[in-house]
Amino acid sequence: MAKKHENYWELVWALARTDFKLRYHGSVLGYVWALLKPLLTFLILNFVFSTIFNPRSSGIQYFSLQLLTSIMLFNFFSEGTMAGLNSLLGKASLVTKIYVPRWTIVIASTINATMIFGMNLIIIAAFFVWQGYWPGIPAVLAFLFFILLTFILILSFSFIAAPLFVKFRDLSQIWEVATQALFYGSPIVYPLKIIPEKYHPILLANPIGYIIHFNKVALTENHYAPFWQNTVFAGIIVVLFFVSLFVFKKLEPKVAENI
Repeated sequence: MAKKHENYWELVWALARTDFKLRYHGSVLGYVWALLKPLLTFLILNFVFSTIFNPRSSGIQYFSLQLLTSIMLFNFFSEGTMAGLNSLLGKASLVTKIYVPRWTIVIASTINATMIFGMNLIIIAAFFVWQGYWPGIPAVLAFLFFILLTFILILSFSFIAAPLFVKFRDLSQIWEVATQALFYGSPIVYPLKIIPEKYHPILLANPIGYIIHFNKVALTENHYAPFWQNTVFAGIIVVLFFVSLFVFKKLEPKVAENI
């Protein structure tokens, strides 16, 4: 049994590496696009929003670092969920022609997105060095904690959405619009403090918004959510993950016939 599960995880890794290679196959810059795409987004938004309002007047000393880390985390979430959504349909030949545990395909797609995010960490580290600021150990641990929660959130979404997308193909367009709404509904390009306080609970009820806000203020302002609050939030994410596994198990048997 242990050997069998070991082989499954080897399959997950093989699928993730293949997806990663195919993603940039044929492009002139190749893997550089994994770094260039979020970096260009950051440079544009940093220029625009630094012009619209003066971050220092709002008491934000490291607006660029906050914006960069927020964009990278949201990009990880966006790329991961879209890859998870398309995972089963994109591997239709594997699903219908040979037996491959479907969960391995879903997890492999999210690992591929995680590999790209890992490359983006190079940019984040470089910008912190360039700004002459390096967060303390508690802030780095908080950052790793939020990365883990983001990955679990991506997996949870993927286990529910992937088998549904096989039957309901409109989900892709719907999710593209939803991610755009989540981007501007999360405190990425603007600090939470400029929003009236009565709206804070609404914005923080969005899981990725919560992650992004408390991640960036931990890294640049040494401000942390209360321990109990993070514990409750993490507990909700874990419960969502187990619910997604249950849903996936119920929907999985009909995936091949729906393709």
